[in-house]
Amino acid sequence: MRMLLKAAVAAALLAGTSAGALAVERGGEMRYGRYADSLFLDPVLNDANVDIWILTNLYDTLLQPSADGLSVEPGLATAWKVADDGLSVTLTLREGTKFSDGKPITAEDVKWSLDRARNPKNGIWNGLIASIGDVVIQDPTTVVLKLQHPDPTIVAALSTFNTAILPKAAFEATPGATDDEKAHAFAEHPVGSGPFMFEAWKRGSSMRIVRNPHYWKLGEDGKPLPYLDAVSFEIIPDDATRILKLKAGELDGAEFIPYARVAELQADPELQMQLYPSTRVQFITMNVRPKLPDGSDNPLANEKVRQALNYAIDKDAIIQIVTHGVGKPQTSYMSSTTLYHTGDTPLYPYDPAKSKQLLQEAGYGDGFSTKVMALPGNQDQLGIGAAVQQMWAAIGVKLEIEQVDNATLTDRYRKGDFSMRMSAWTNDINDPSQITSYFAYSPVIDALHSGWKNDEVDKLFEASQKESDAKKRAEQYAQIQKIYAATGPILYLYETPYPVALRKNVHGFVQIPLGNNIFAGAYLTK
Repeated sequence: MRMLLKAAVAAALLAGTSAGALAVERGGEMRYGRYADSLFLDPVLNDANVDIWILTNLYDTLLQPSADGLSVEPGLATAWKVADDGLSVTLTLREGTKFSDGKPITAEDVKWSLDRARNPKNGIWNGLIASIGDVVIQDPTTVVLKLQHPDPTIVAALSTFNTAILPKAAFEATPGATDDEKAHAFAEHPVGSGPFMFEAWKRGSSMRIVRNPHYWKLGEDGKPLPYLDAVSFEIIPDDATRILKLKAGELDGAEFIPYARVAELQADPELQMQLYPSTRVQFITMNVRPKLPDGSDNPLANEKVRQALNYAIDKDAIIQIVTHGVGKPQTSYMSSTTLYHTGDTPLYPYDPAKSKQLLQEAGYGDGFSTKVMALPGNQDQLGIGAAVQQMWAAIGVKLEIEQVDNATLTDRYRKGDFSMRMSAWTNDINDPSQITSYFAYSPVIDALHSGWKNDEVDKLFEASQKESDAKKRAEQYAQIQKIYAATGPILYLYETPYPVALRKNVHGFVQIPLGNNIFAGAYLTK
C-alpha cells in the first residue's frame, strides 16, 4: 500500500512537466481558487485545514514532510539524531537562514518557538510535542530536545505546522497582553521563513503571498526557491463558479473540484485534472451530548441511535453519487494509508432493517428530526446531505440541511452548537497520534467537539504516546479503532484523493498526502 502511494505521488509530481523535461521558468503570479478563506495564520493556535494547508508556504519547520508524506527531510535543521535511550534529540541548525524580514534565525528563536508550541495553555496541538521536557541551546547551531520519556512520534512532529519557527523578538514586540492577543495581532501580518511571505489579505475575498527573497532552499536551476513571484488566492465557495473561472483562464488552479466534474475536466485540453494521493477521510460529526444547545434531549447521545444511523447510510451509493466511484468506504476513522490503520471491511454495511431494530431498542422507533451543517455551494457536501436525507427518511428520521458559511460553521462547531456537521480530515503528520488526539482523546477538544468520552480510549492513547515498541503501539491503536467504531461520534462515509484542477501551463505544484499545498516548486510556462 505504501509503495503504491509513493509511486502515485511521484507520478503526480511529474504530471504536466514531461517527466522533468521542461526547463523551469521564473517569475509570474499563480492565481489559485480556494473554497474557503483562512481564519487565523498562527501555526500554534489554529485548528483548521484552511489555515494549515497554507501555513507551510509562510513558515518553515526544523524538518519537512517528504513529498509522499511518509517520512521527513531536512528543513531549518540539516541533521537530527535520537539518543540510544530515546530521551533526547540533537538537531543541527542550518547556518545562514533568515526570516522574511531579513533577520537571522537563531537558536534562541528555535527554543522560544518550541517552548511556545509545547505550552499546554497554547492551542490544541501541544500534545504532539508534549514529551519535550526542555529545549537546550548547546551552541549557536545545535539544539537538544530533552524528552520526559521516549516518544515514537517526536521526529515526525518536528515537521508539522505547529512546530514552525517564528521570530521571538518580532512576536514579543507585537501588541497584546497575552500570547493569544499577540498571536492574533502577529497573524494579521505574519513574519516567517517559508518560501513566500505575506503581502495582503482581504478577508473572505482574497489573499496574496509573495516570494521570500531570503528563503534557503534551492530550485532545479541552482537558485533559491520559489520560482513564482507571487501566489494570489481568490476565495470562491461556489464550486461551479470556481470551475468557470478556471476554464475561462481567470484562475491557474482550483481546489476541491466536485467529483461529478472530474471526468469533464479530464477531457478539457486546456486543463490537467489531478487526483493527488491523500490521507483524506469524509465523515459526519455528531454532537453526542445528552442535551442540545436549545435544551432539548439529544437522540444522538444514544450509541444505538448512532449505530442505527450508520447502518442506514448506503456508503456505496454515496460513493457513486458523490465521488463517481473515486472514493472507497472507510474501514476506520483513520485513512487506510495511516500508520497502524486496522480493518479491511467497510464499517456499517447498509442494513435498513438492522437500523430500524436499533432505533426501536433505543426508544426512537417512530424516528426523530435532526440537522446537519454544510457549506453552501459545496456540491459534494450538499450531495451527501441530499442522499443521506433520502436514506434516513426510510427509517423515519427527518434530516434538515443547514447551509452555513465556513466562519460561522467553524465557530458553532467549536462551541458545540450543532447537531451534526459535514466533516473531512487529513493527517498533518505520518503517525496516528494527531488524528486520534482530535477524534477520540477527550482532553484535547472533546473528541471532535462532540462531547464523546471513553476512559479506556483516553488511557490507551496516553500509553501509546510513550510506547516505543511498534508492535505494542499497533495493538493499542487497534483497540482504540475497535472501540471507536462501535461507540464513536461519527457517521462513516469514504476516503478519497485530493481533486485539484490546473491550467496546462502550471508545473511543479503538488498537494502532498498530508494536505499541504506546496507552491515553492510551482512555475508557469508561457
